[in-house]
Amino acid sequence: MEPPLLRVQEAAALLRVSKWTIYRWIEEGRLRASKIGRGSLRIFRASLNGLIDGQRTDQASQGSNGRGQVFRARSSMRASKGRG
Repeated sequence: MEPPLLRVQEAAALLRVSKWTIYRWIEEGRLRASKIGRGSLRIFRASLNGLIDGQRTDQASQGSNGRGQVFRARSSMRASKGRG
């Protein structure tokens, strides 16, 4: 059974991003988290799974042109790079 809460480093390792990206995504509302004790932050696994499912690029989420969300994801990444 998978634990319902993950540490920041665990979530970062699963998504292959930095811990700073996890903190930013929590602040932006892309991930849900809760403070436990004196500031220990835990990420809800359901939130992590939702983020993954929302970014899927497999056959189920592709448009009629066969490129679907892959194209849109790349386009939005290019646009966000210039926002520095």
